[in-house]
Amino acid sequence: MVTVNEVLTRIEDNGFEAYIVGGYVRDYVLGNESTDVDICTNARVKDLLTIFADTSATSNEYGSVKINSNNYRFDITTYRRDVKYNGDRKKVEIEYVDNLLDDVNRRDFTMNTLCMNKDGAIIDIMNGKKDIEDHIIRCVGKIEDRLEEDPLRMLRAVRFATVLNFKIEENLYKELKKKKKLILKLSLERIKEELTKMLLSSNAINGLKMLRELDYLKYMGISFNDDIVYVNDICGMFSQLDFSIEYPFSKEERENIKKVKKILKYGIIDNNIIFDYGLYLSMVAGAILGYDKEEITLMDKNLPIRRYKDMDINSEEICNILSIKPSKILNSVFEDLKEKVLNGEIENTNEQLKSYLFSSRKKWLDEGANTRDS
Repeated sequence: MVTVNEVLTRIEDNGFEAYIVGGYVRDYVLGNESTDVDICTNARVKDLLTIFADTSATSNEYGSVKINSNNYRFDITTYRRDVKYNGDRKKVEIEYVDNLLDDVNRRDFTMNTLCMNKDGAIIDIMNGKKDIEDHIIRCVGKIEDRLEEDPLRMLRAVRFATVLNFKIEENLYKELKKKKKLILKLSLERIKEELTKMLLSSNAINGLKMLRELDYLKYMGISFNDDIVYVNDICGMFSQLDFSIEYPFSKEERENIKKVKKILKYGIIDNNIIFDYGLYLSMVAGAILGYDKEEITLMDKNLPIRRYKDMDINSEEICNILSIKPSKILNSVFEDLKEKVLNGEIENTNEQLKSYLFSSRKKWLDEGANTRDS
């Protein structure tokens, strides 16, 4: 296991430079903790793999070395200069350099250009610290070029403004709006990544409104209503958005979003909802609908049945009472019994369930006859 200071010290002890850069330093200035540590160095990947041979260090196709240690995630990259973008930020042509300034110049916003050495001293080449203190997001270099090089920076600007509650510098904001069609160059995977980070922020609704003000939503295939409610759950946030294009959700994400939307359409949380959708999704939808968490927890605790098998009657008994053979009608009967029990209209006892079926026998016989006729 290695610490942040040890990573920097090891690299320097082997004759190279090394600095923490980007988000970790920015968060340090803001007084926020961070476990993602980006380090830049003039050491090459092969040197780094040798230096950290006794750790979990791995390299990837993008020329960085990653180490997971002591709850920290280190991403160590060689000083580089972006030579050419090919429309995909993962396929940028780069040139390794030995100069920290060249590496800093390629970064997106001044707040992400701060560097820190192993002694905790901050190197501020772009006046990034003042922008952080002023809560301003300012672009590095010529704005137009930077956005065209990598359109993802457009969404990153909005995401940072949302998560950090910063303002976007006026000229950058104007260019973000002017270049809105560049959003179409981004993959849905990348858009989803940025959107997810934004929606997890308590300031998410302001972020969505900013996307709307910038006229990005139509290019992202997203819309939302003004009555949207912030909830501390990504499924709950996605459930309140409408998508005109198919985003790369996992099967589980897609199913959960669909179910929460159904609950929201139903409009209330009751025993039937908790029975059908479970506690987690009921809590997510309940938070949007304004329910108290403890209220739903208590409803779940007092649920009279949790499965159809919990009902104190079986298929054979139902068939005998209704004088029917096993068929699809049984599903309707069980559904009716379930609702009556959950709504408190009858108790889940064999005697009461049978009594109810006897009293409603004609209804089910008529339904059986209609089923046979059809």
